[in-house]
Amino acid sequence: MDSLSNDRTAAFETLRSRFFGIAYRMLGSVEDAEDVVQEAYLRWHQAKAQVVRSAEAWLVAVVTRLAIDRLRRATTEREAYHGSWLPEPMATPVVFQADKRAELSSDLSMVFLVLLERLAPDERAAFLMREVFGTDYAEIARVLERSESACRQIVHRARTRVRSDARRVAAPPDAQERLVEQFVTALAAEDEDALLAVFSDEVVWMSDGGGKAPAISQTVSGAAEVARLAIRFERMGRGRIRHEVAWINGEPAVLTLLGDRTAFTTSFALDDGRISAVYRVLNPDKLQHVGPLPVGDWRDARRDP
Repeated sequence: MDSLSNDRTAAFETLRSRFFGIAYRMLGSVEDAEDVVQEAYLRWHQAKAQVVRSAEAWLVAVVTRLAIDRLRRATTEREAYHGSWLPEPMATPVVFQADKRAELSSDLSMVFLVLLERLAPDERAAFLMREVFGTDYAEIARVLERSESACRQIVHRARTRVRSDARRVAAPPDAQERLVEQFVTALAAEDEDALLAVFSDEVVWMSDGGGKAPAISQTVSGAAEVARLAIRFERMGRGRIRHEVAWINGEPAVLTLLGDRTAFTTSFALDDGRISAVYRVLNPDKLQHVGPLPVGDWRDARRDP
């Protein structure tokens, strides 16, 4: 490997987490994000030196454009998806919460990724570059090949659509963790009243089985309905599954295990000290990056003898 190649590899690796952060937030898939980053790496090594004024700016543009193209292709697939489509959960160390310098420390939550789903690919790219990564409008315009004024309008529209449904007050991590623990305790006891105490009146439940695991295909709304659904699901796995509080997508969530395998994850949106949304991912294809390997359809797994 020559000196130029070594230098380019070193420069890329220094910024890899940033590129992955952009691609993951754009695509909601760890594997797709890694593919985009790898493609950017290959293009970086093939780029002619005279066209690269700033390594970081050039690579951010490449990663963003690749992610936009992949997201456009994925839109058709998601429209044909079996049931609700949720982003792929990813385990994150607690340290990310305290370190705002980490690329994965902010705006990584499941609720934020779900909100991003309502944006078109270009809108999502512009919004993330401006709101999450602090990119100036001149650079956004260059990446998207639009005028600065057009990019400002795109970001404004995206901000309105996303932030209007974002949590009003973000609870501190310890308060979030206590609320998640209350949910787990109430679930284990099949205590409907205790669940109602942690749910907001208009709480919603979304679950993603991808046709490969049991899941409710439609969104369920209302505290009483969601509490009954949660208990019904709990009874399906009674004596076989166990719940652990874990840090997923930068926030406290629940990792549910069947033996030494992952059965599903449950993430939450919190608002004013209560749970306002429950996001359960059961599709085994989306559980590769949260803990032990997934078990698949845990209803069909044999009981221990």
